[in-house]
Amino acid sequence: MANNFLNGKRILITGGTGSWGNVLVERILKDFSPKKIIIYSRGELRQVSMKRRLNNPKLEFVIGDVRNKERLNLLCKESDIIFHLAALKHVTVCEENPTEAIDINIKGTENVVNCAIENNIEKVVYVSTDKAVAPINLYGITKAASERLIVNANLRNGKTIFSCIRAGNVMGSSGSVIPLFRKQIALNNMITVTDEKMTRFIMSLEEAIGLLLKAAELSIGGEIFVMQMPGIKVMDLAKVMAKELGDKNTKIKITGIRPGEKIDEVLVSQDEIHRTVEFGKYFVIMPYVPIKKAIEKYKNMKKPEFEYYSSNNTKMLSLEEIKEVLKRNHFLGNDYEYDELIGGLNREEMNRIEKKEKWLI
Repeated sequence: MANNFLNGKRILITGGTGSWGNVLVERILKDFSPKKIIIYSRGELRQVSMKRRLNNPKLEFVIGDVRNKERLNLLCKESDIIFHLAALKHVTVCEENPTEAIDINIKGTENVVNCAIENNIEKVVYVSTDKAVAPINLYGITKAASERLIVNANLRNGKTIFSCIRAGNVMGSSGSVIPLFRKQIALNNMITVTDEKMTRFIMSLEEAIGLLLKAAELSIGGEIFVMQMPGIKVMDLAKVMAKELGDKNTKIKITGIRPGEKIDEVLVSQDEIHRTVEFGKYFVIMPYVPIKKAIEKYKNMKKPEFEYYSSNNTKMLSLEEIKEVLKRNHFLGNDYEYDELIGGLNREEMNRIEKKEKWLI
């Protein structure tokens, strides 16, 4: 990367042992020369695994929780940049544990904001989701509230720059649909799709991390960055994977839409489109509060021509294009490695989860 804005920086990554965190750390070590990367998370096993795999003296692994403000504050004293990834992210987990979801996703973000301001952190970049747009489940509500905390934090002091990114469906991330479809084909020669009309954005983890780094590089405070990306029909994805990984007997079963699930992903709502601009291959949603420097920077940029940005009104990939994307990202080969949510399931366990959750992982 031409701009070495992370060189010499001390970087704190909350929730850094997840699928996003692993790729982010690898990318920073590859493209930059940071002074130190602190990986702050709750999972001992994941930390040990990541530490052994990367084996880099610039990495510091710290067990902790974003709900612990005192511990977070100590780490912020040693940091210049924060990537805030920590969250409860699975919809059913949040619904079944509402207090924990609020504590981690909202109060944890508030702790990050307060500690960043108290320690004059240079930049904080927060990872949000399409589910924060017109949320219909608790996970989305907590992410929408956290977006507001991050954007509004820019009005509280003149030092720290706070910004967000919103990501759509990230291929191969923990709990995503592509490894699920692979496992279903392998064990039952059948794929479950909740609704034939369902569409989703599609982006790779590398593209998602590119968006995260671009926000860290270019943000001046209050922006929400969204990548312009193609969409897919989930049925088309199922058809391609059934053809490429299954046989003539592979079936696609329609199970019915689940509570808290949307037909289409929306990354820029009708209420936000009037304050959204095109910024290269990204959209930037301007802050809902008056932040003068952001207004000045983006005031002359082109506005999108659509009424909202969803997986149903973006460029839709054909069956052949979906196949090429899957091949390019190594989802059709025999060497694919499942994450721990999917990899250890046997047929009995998978059938039980399907019956109970309709595959809400």
